[in-house]
Amino acid sequence: MTHLLVSHPACARDVNPIGHPERPQRLEAITRMLQRTELWERLPREEAVPAAADALRAVHASRHVEHVRRLSERGGGAIDLDTFVGPHSWEAAAAAAGAAVQAVDAVASGRAQTAFSLTRPPGHHASRDVAMGFCLFNNVALATHLAADRYGLERILLLDWDVHHGNGTQDIFYRDGRVTFVSLHQEHWFPGTGFADETGEGAGEGRTLNIPVPPETGNEGYRTLFEEIVIPLGDQWRPQLVVVSAGYDAHIDDPLGAMHVTAAGFGTMAHLVMEGAKRWCGGRVAAVLEGGYYLAALADSVAATIESMTGEPVPLANASSPPRETPYAAIRARAKEIRSIAGQYWNL
Repeated sequence: MTHLLVSHPACARDVNPIGHPERPQRLEAITRMLQRTELWERLPREEAVPAAADALRAVHASRHVEHVRRLSERGGGAIDLDTFVGPHSWEAAAAAAGAAVQAVDAVASGRAQTAFSLTRPPGHHASRDVAMGFCLFNNVALATHLAADRYGLERILLLDWDVHHGNGTQDIFYRDGRVTFVSLHQEHWFPGTGFADETGEGAGEGRTLNIPVPPETGNEGYRTLFEEIVIPLGDQWRPQLVVVSAGYDAHIDDPLGAMHVTAAGFGTMAHLVMEGAKRWCGGRVAAVLEGGYYLAALADSVAATIESMTGEPVPLANASSPPRETPYAAIRARAKEIRSIAGQYWNL
């Protein structure tokens, strides 16, 4: 069984303004963590081929692609209050998109059983023609779209567990019946989208499932939502491929969220996905890094995910005890609400 890690050195060269949470040290922390384990020597690694502008246009408007490229070539500038382009942003964003494509393609083609794209900047907030939320291009959407086209896939499960709703990903696949997009995200949080009644349109009707999660939800709350909604949906959808937008800002120590998940909780989510994927599609799962901004928590959470994906033990460097979390009754009530809405399309 082959497991793959895809990255590119250009992703470490992009620098945001001082104090910005999306910084090169994110990748450095993850790499240092993995290098302390035996898995680092056993895990095959590949350097990504950066995505060309023409490839990016598969999910982005030409004017958007050219705007990012030209702004970077001119030395950079602000797109909005928290999203910036610098002189190295074009090469970093192209590399991040290419790495996601390479990781997902490796799994879709059968060249690897699982793969993890370890890159930045993240991508799930980028829509067809708008960069926002630290994201320039939508890496996971591009990779998923190209895999569906290249291999004729008709059923892909795209799961986003970042603390922020993947509004760009939803926008790109909202009318695409080949992709079921499931997002668990903190309710009433940036970017203000991802309500439970957003369920898709046209060929994609019923293929978007948003699960807004109450603040302070932790490991057991997420486990409940996975066991009662995500996994049963997968059992009905029977995806041919599973792609994960793997954000880690739902960690209790992360400064950009108000959740109480620990690294072990992310490991549990990944484990549940892997067990489901073994039934659905022979265990074919690709993950693409999104958010996560407290370095120690990010590194441990990625390691816990890779452990679940590969079956290789990875000792955590900063394991924390499960904290108090949102009452179980609140999670059950939310699960009931989501099942009621999704019941138009799924037997949950």
